[in-house]
Amino acid sequence: MTTPRFLQIHTLHSYPAALLNRDDSGLAKRMPFGGVVRTRISSQCLKRHWRVAQDEFALKNIDGFTDSMRTRNAVSLGVMQPLKEVHAASVDVLQGIEAALQENIYSESGTQPLLLGLPEVEYLQAKASSICAEHPNDPRAARDAVNLLFSTRRANEERDNFRAFREASRFPGGLISALFGRMVTSDPAANMDAAVHVAHAFTVHGEEREMDFWAAVEDLPKEEEGPGAAHLNDMELTAGLFYGYVVVSNLEGCDAGEWENADRDLAGKVVEHLTHLIATVSPGAKLGSTAPYGFADLMLIEAGSRQPRSLANAYREPARARIEAATEKLAGHLGKLDAAYGGKEVRRVMSVEDCDIPSAERLCLDDLATWAADAARSGAAV
Repeated sequence: MTTPRFLQIHTLHSYPAALLNRDDSGLAKRMPFGGVVRTRISSQCLKRHWRVAQDEFALKNIDGFTDSMRTRNAVSLGVMQPLKEVHAASVDVLQGIEAALQENIYSESGTQPLLLGLPEVEYLQAKASSICAEHPNDPRAARDAVNLLFSTRRANEERDNFRAFREASRFPGGLISALFGRMVTSDPAANMDAAVHVAHAFTVHGEEREMDFWAAVEDLPKEEEGPGAAHLNDMELTAGLFYGYVVVSNLEGCDAGEWENADRDLAGKVVEHLTHLIATVSPGAKLGSTAPYGFADLMLIEAGSRQPRSLANAYREPARARIEAATEKLAGHLGKLDAAYGGKEVRRVMSVEDCDIPSAERLCLDDLATWAADAARSGAAV
C-alpha cells in the first residue's frame, strides 16, 4: 500500500486520416523530438475537449460542480448586460461602471480571455447593481465606487479583488479553474494553480501526412458552364499513434499536513470522470469530414508519492506505428526506470491488446477509473 500524492496517467491513442489540432496556417501542429518531426496535439486542445464533453462522465455531471466561463466579455455580457435590462441608472453611469470593471479585472491582459467562475460573475453583478442603485445619476461616483472595490489601500475591506467570493465559495472560480488553473494579472492572489497537469500529446513515430485535394460539386450549374465543381481546395490530413501524459495532484487544494482530514469524495469523483474523459474523448478539427473519434488503445495509471516523471523518452527513438510496438517500448523504458530508481508506484493498466507492463495489473476502463477514484478518495493505493 502507498499513500498517493500523484496520479500519473499515460495513454496511447490511434487516429487515422484526421486533422486533430491546427496551427495558425491551418496545418497540423508539429514538434521535433529525437531528431524526428512528430504530429502534436496541444494540451490546451486536449483540456478544451475534456472540459466541454457532453456524455455520462461530463465534468458538469459531478455533484458539487460549479460552472465557469472562459471569455473576453465577462464584464460586458456576464455582468453588465443583465443590469442594463433592469436598472434605471443613466447610460453614463452604466458605461462608467463597465469601463472601471474592465480596467480593474483585466488590467494588463486587455481583452484576453479570462476564466471566471459563476460565483465570481454573480458577485461582481451584485456589486455593480448596488453601485447603480447608490449612484444612479453620478458617473464619476460610480466609477470611484468600482475602483474602491479593487483598491490596495489598507482601509478598504475588499482590497483584494476576489477575496470576498474566494471566502464565500469552495470553488469561486468554478471546478474548471480548480482543475486546470488560471492566471489573473490584476490580482495575483486570485491566481489558481492547476491540479491537473497536461502534456502535449505527440506521435510515437515520425509524422504521417498527406494533402487531401477536394472539390465541392455544383448542384445547379449554369447551362453554359456545364457540370463541375463549385469550389476546389485542399487540406492536410495526418494519421498517428499518440502518447499522452497527465498528472493529477492535490485536488483538494490543501496543505500536505491537512490531507488526511480533507473531504476527498469530490476528488474521487473528479478522478473517475477524468479517467473516462481522457480515454474516450477525442480532440479534432474537421469533425464532419474526418469523424476523428477513437478510444485509447492503452491507459496506464500510476499512483505514488514521489515526484512524477513522463515516459515520453520511451519514444525518443521513434517506434513503429503499431500499438504492440509502442506498448513494448513503453514497458521497456518503464522497466529501465524501475531498475534505476526503484519501482515505487502502484500501477493498473487498461489495454485492448495483450501487454506486459511492469508491476501493472490489467483492468477494464470502468474498473481502472474506480481504482483511481478510490486511491484519491481513500488516500491509499493498493
